[in-house]
Amino acid sequence: MIDRDGYRSNVGIILINHDNKLFWGRRKGEDSWQFPQGGIYDLEKPEAAVLRELNEEVGLSPEHVKIIARTNNWLYYDVPEIYNKNSRSFYRGQKQIWFLLQFIGKDYHINVKHHKEQEFDAWRWIDYWQPIDEVVNFKQEVYKKALHELFPYIKANINE
Repeated sequence: MIDRDGYRSNVGIILINHDNKLFWGRRKGEDSWQFPQGGIYDLEKPEAAVLRELNEEVGLSPEHVKIIARTNNWLYYDVPEIYNKNSRSFYRGQKQIWFLLQFIGKDYHINVKHHKEQEFDAWRWIDYWQPIDEVVNFKQEVYKKALHELFPYIKANINE
């Protein structure tokens, strides 16, 4: 659903493994990498959207992850006109609640081909701050904000 300001409600997922590396997915058919993310349905809680999107995009079930933290407020980014597929409506971009999840499964549990509408065609583990430089430029600021806000939870909650 797009709000009155033109932003679609969305969740962003930072999945961290036992080595403090982050899941990084390559968008299907592109040379573009990003974190899993996806829309929040009407009446759906953000926590439920995270688990649904994680299953759809990465093939993981709730038993493979532990929710560690989430951003306090919505983080926004605008989508440049060239990428805007919603030209029939007033659409500016995404407003996202970002979640930090500890991956407690095994690498073989990850299956980016799990869902028929596949988001990713490859994945890898990367260093914590690396996504800021590698994500498409219009998402860099929101990635920076999410990673900085959630960073204090790494030492406090990961690998307890």
